[in-house]
Amino acid sequence: MSALPMLLQTTAEPLPEQAATAATELAADPATANTAAAAGNHLDIVQLVLHASIPVQFVMLLLLAASIVSWVIIFRKRSVLARAEKEADRFEERFWSGADLSKLYTGATERSRDIGGLEAIFEGGFREFNRIRQRRGVDSRIQLEGAQRAMRVTTSRELDGLERNLEFLANVGSISPYVGLFGTVWGIMISFQGLANVKEATIASVAPGISEALIATAMGLFAAIPAVWAYNRFATKVERIGVRYDAFAEEFSSILQRQSHLDD
Repeated sequence: MSALPMLLQTTAEPLPEQAATAATELAADPATANTAAAAGNHLDIVQLVLHASIPVQFVMLLLLAASIVSWVIIFRKRSVLARAEKEADRFEERFWSGADLSKLYTGATERSRDIGGLEAIFEGGFREFNRIRQRRGVDSRIQLEGAQRAMRVTTSRELDGLERNLEFLANVGSISPYVGLFGTVWGIMISFQGLANVKEATIASVAPGISEALIATAMGLFAAIPAVWAYNRFATKVERIGVRYDAFAEEFSSILQRQSHLDD
């Protein structure tokens, strides 16, 4: 009966020495240690997303869709604003080169052309000015007010087209971090709820669930940061273009006022 305990004691004694030997060999081989550390610290985002809970996956899918739509709007809005600035430069060059207003108006009203920006403002103001001037006995002040009113309406319509979809970028930039935070909170709740059936909670058991949840916050920031940057940049550009439109309308009003006095 005493042979079995003695055998167990003899077998258990070398274990600490074996563990120490293995630790010494691992420390003596830096390549092996680095490989093991890299394997333990590797972050597989795809696996984290796939293993997340259904609500967290839905949140991440929503943020991904918002990010894709935001980038589509960013590239399109960049092209639209660049084209508006180029068209304004070209028309101002022709307008201030001393060209006849009637010829500019004829070129703007061609059916095969799609005008916008400063040319549309000029066309609207000059059309209304000519329409009122054809009436007999109409005061020059009424002619000028009609042209200014038409230019204000056209300016508002042009700026409304330039500002289209900027509201979506503002909403994505302000809401996405909170949507991602909601997914993170939900994922952490699920992770801690899963610890209810575990007798001993360790960091190793909690870390995977928390990592999956934090991906939602990261995606929220990924969607919000470009949207906020693009909104601020494009809103500033639209404001500058609006100031440019208003300045042209004022200068053109002065020209029409002089012309109305010459007609009188």
